[in-house]
Amino acid sequence: MIPEYDVIVVGGGHAGCEAAAAAANLGSKTLLITMDMTKYGQMSCNPAMGGIAKGQIVREIDALGGYSGIIADKSTIQFRMLNQSKGPAMWSPRSQNDRFRFAELWRETLESVKNLDLWQDAVVGLLINNKVVEGVVTKIGIKFTAKTVILTNGTFLNGLMHIGSAQMKGGRIGEAASYNISEQLFDVGFKTGRLKTGTPVRIDGRTIDFSNLIEQKGDTSHYKFSYLPGTESSLIQRSCWITYTNPVVHSELELGFEFSPMFDGTIQGAGPRYCPSIESKLVTFSEKERHQLFLEPEGERTIEYYLNGFSSSLPWEVQYRALRKIPGLEKAKIFRPGYAIEYDYFEPTQLHHTLETKLVENLFFAGQINGTTGYEEAGAQGIIAGINAHLKSQQKGEEFILKRNEAYIGVLIDDLVTKGVDEPYRMFTSRAEFRILLRQDNADIRLTEKSYKLGLASLDRKNLLDQKLSIISKIIDYTKQFSVKPMFVNQLLKNKNTTELKQGVKLIDIILRPQISIFDLIEYISPFKEFLKRVPEDRKHEIIEAAEIAIKYEGYINREKLLAEKLDKFENINIENKFNYSKLKSISTEGRQKLEKINPKTIGQAKRISGVSPADINVLLIMLGR
Repeated sequence: MIPEYDVIVVGGGHAGCEAAAAAANLGSKTLLITMDMTKYGQMSCNPAMGGIAKGQIVREIDALGGYSGIIADKSTIQFRMLNQSKGPAMWSPRSQNDRFRFAELWRETLESVKNLDLWQDAVVGLLINNKVVEGVVTKIGIKFTAKTVILTNGTFLNGLMHIGSAQMKGGRIGEAASYNISEQLFDVGFKTGRLKTGTPVRIDGRTIDFSNLIEQKGDTSHYKFSYLPGTESSLIQRSCWITYTNPVVHSELELGFEFSPMFDGTIQGAGPRYCPSIESKLVTFSEKERHQLFLEPEGERTIEYYLNGFSSSLPWEVQYRALRKIPGLEKAKIFRPGYAIEYDYFEPTQLHHTLETKLVENLFFAGQINGTTGYEEAGAQGIIAGINAHLKSQQKGEEFILKRNEAYIGVLIDDLVTKGVDEPYRMFTSRAEFRILLRQDNADIRLTEKSYKLGLASLDRKNLLDQKLSIISKIIDYTKQFSVKPMFVNQLLKNKNTTELKQGVKLIDIILRPQISIFDLIEYISPFKEFLKRVPEDRKHEIIEAAEIAIKYEGYINREKLLAEKLDKFENINIENKFNYSKLKSISTEGRQKLEKINPKTIGQAKRISGVSPADINVLLIMLGR
């Protein structure tokens, strides 16, 4: 007897793993179906998590009670905090990971989750009745029924790989594609399209001349993704290496342009603008004589290296010849060439903010199927889809939606469902209007309470958050009350090229100086050092740094909070299904068309639709009596 599930998740990538874990941990009877159970959370492209804005997303997933941060920490072979020369709103954590250990940890984690069943098979169809999904059909003919279904098919929907003129069907090198689902959903009325992504050559590390490369070591600071203690990596830490292309490399690559599927019209899908192939870089930035490349180890002990920045779909011989003109790679041997892959996606404006589709009830999409690129963006959609599929299956009558001023995840999903995509979407700090509020250091403060009330974040997480907030408050109060005499800090101030004291001041006044770090003062002021001994040792850096950010940026933070509160009044004005836009002649033609297509939920969402003018918004507000 085949059991009925509350939630079925199709696909075991980053979106699928987070979705299945979230739904199951919330109490839904969940089934995760994937074609290969050895590749949960597979790092198909570079072996790294986080980066600019992406690191903030990983911390948000962790704060909500997801697993990406924990698994990234435990499989880390190098960790760096990017953008530390800028303000904390721009700091972004990034880890280099052991690709193989990462997938193993995901499997171990999923196998430990209660309420979660695992099944290895391919899904070839959906059970849809009167535009309500009721389950899935697998390749071996099994019909699994469920109250909700989440599709997280990644690049596998009609996936087609390109290396020069050679084409291979599949979702990843050596793995079969998924068929029939796109066609079925198209028949239901979904708008679909093709996108393209790519991956670089993999190199035998034994043939790399590291003496000609620039070493890039990881940070020695106490940084990681997860807010939980005990997730630190025990793996051997590895360096990355930097090298550059040159005009000779470019000439070799250009010799193959006539055989490039990107340039001869073979590839129809749009590629990622912000992570272009090396051949695209040569065309777009033809004036540049070199491009930076990063050699990244694939694991703790493997000899395999990933050449970040050298994604390509050129013939393998062209890639190989050009590779050997790069400093340090003159004698390099490769394990496999780079390739491009085209795949189906569904226009994300066909989704609600819960990631449930508008056309088929109880059907959710998450990950690259929505036109995004990146493990982090996928995992973020996965956890939100998993939460909302659980709520829908349990008929809770609730929705879990994060606003743009609450999380990068909120920005990501709002951008997708409001603006749609015409190229693979990736997150940047510049996409968020409230960057000062959405820092990597405060994701738990923003999100853990919400998730705890939902039942996903654990009591342990909630207790850790309460402890952190209490200690931060006490540190700030201490700095406001404790007076510092010139004799104790003037040498430090002199060393930091800032004005020396002539009389005593409160400790907070010194911390407010941009040249001074709170960590500098610990070594100069013994009472302060003694006071900070009450901070738990394994969270000391995180909590003290959070207190410093709160002190130094209080004015900016409060100003941005005030702005967010003002804009919230528009977010809360519901307009979904309240207008027949085609008959509103006082709205611009483009505005009518876009509003009718997207049917925004709120005035705030309507304001962000490209082509909807402020005048159009004013018409809607007048009609609402506002």
